[in-house]
Amino acid sequence: MSDVTESTGTEEFETIEAVEVDGAEVSGASGASAAGLDSAVAAVDSADSADSADSAASGVDEGDVAADYIEELLDICDLDGDIDIEVTDGRAYISVNASGDSNLRILSKPDTVSALQELTRLAVQTKTGEFSRLILDVGGSREQRQRELERLVDSAISDIEGGSVTAALEPMSSYERKLVHDIVAARGFSSESEGEGRDRHTVIARA
Repeated sequence: MSDVTESTGTEEFETIEAVEVDGAEVSGASGASAAGLDSAVAAVDSADSADSADSAASGVDEGDVAADYIEELLDICDLDGDIDIEVTDGRAYISVNASGDSNLRILSKPDTVSALQELTRLAVQTKTGEFSRLILDVGGSREQRQRELERLVDSAISDIEGGSVTAALEPMSSYERKLVHDIVAARGFSSESEGEGRDRHTVIARA
C-alpha cells in the first residue's frame, strides 16, 4: 500500500502551457507489471468517467485526484511506492518514491513516466473538469532528466565556444524548455524558444 503526503513548495515558476508528450509509450513495464498497468488504466479511467460530473461540482483537489489515481495503479500493478504532493504556484508536483530494493524502477524510465503523467492528467481533467498541468516524478526521474538537460546545454555551449553562432536543442515540452532557459542563464548564455507545436525547441546563443 502506498502512502500519500502533501507539502507546499516555495519555489517560483513562471506560468507555462501544458507539457506535450510526443508519441510517449508505456514501454518501461514488462510481463505481469505491463498487464497490470493496462488493467489499472482501464479500471481507473472507467471509474473517472462514471463520477466526473459530481467531482467537478465539488471542486476536487488536483493533487488528491492524481494521488488516488496513481495509488490505485500501483496497487493493481503490485508496485511499492510512497506518493508526495507538492503545490507550487498552482501547479501540482507528484513524486512517487520507494526505499530499498523496490520494483518501482519498472516505471521510472523517461518514456514510461511521460506516458503515466499524461494518463494522470487525463484522469484529473475527467474528475475535476479542469485542464491539468501536473508534473509527475517516479523514482527520481525528474532529477535524472534535469541532469540530462544540463549535459545537452553544456554540449551546445561547447559548440558555440568552438565557433558556432547558435546551437539548437531537440524539441521539448514547455516545462523542459523552461528548465533549459534557467540552465542556460546560469551558464551566462542566452536562449529563446522557436518553432510551433511539437517542433518548438530552444536555441542557445551568446548573451
